[in-house]
Amino acid sequence: MRFRRMAGLAALAALCVPAVAGCGDADEDADSAKPPASGAAKSPAATSASPSPTVTAADGSDHEACSDGNCEIAVSEPVTIRFKIAGKPAKLFLTEVGKNRVAYKVTSGSGRTSGEASGKGSGCTAVFRSGGSSSSCGGVGGAPDKVDGAVVLQVAAGADGTAILRLVSD
Repeated sequence: MRFRRMAGLAALAALCVPAVAGCGDADEDADSAKPPASGAAKSPAATSASPSPTVTAADGSDHEACSDGNCEIAVSEPVTIRFKIAGKPAKLFLTEVGKNRVAYKVTSGSGRTSGEASGKGSGCTAVFRSGGSSSSCGGVGGAPDKVDGAVVLQVAAGADGTAILRLVSD
């Protein structure tokens, strides 16, 4: 009887170790592989307006870095970002940032797209072209690839309430 109980505990322990090892935050793992942000000076107004996020991103938390359509920033509260899609002005509204939750809306001319995701490792990816857009929400992996003639947006929710926002354009 005692041997059976010990064997059962050993089997349970063997199952738990891989489960615990795989429970890391996807954003944290992705961020640890990225080089630290450059020492470029950020404007005091941009950095003092929002609380410091707990994850790191290539462009820190400076949302103005996204105006050229290429950035990676950490965001811990709703923000509006202006950029261009096919040479035309666009606005990204990150409308909700919370623990494992993110929501956004993008407008450009008369076009609009939006999405929201919740849950560990979740987020949304949208691809914008001159003729329209496509988007999907669910699990997100690493940074999105560049797409010729398009702007790619990815927002990834973090377990600590900080999201990683990436814009990639050609």
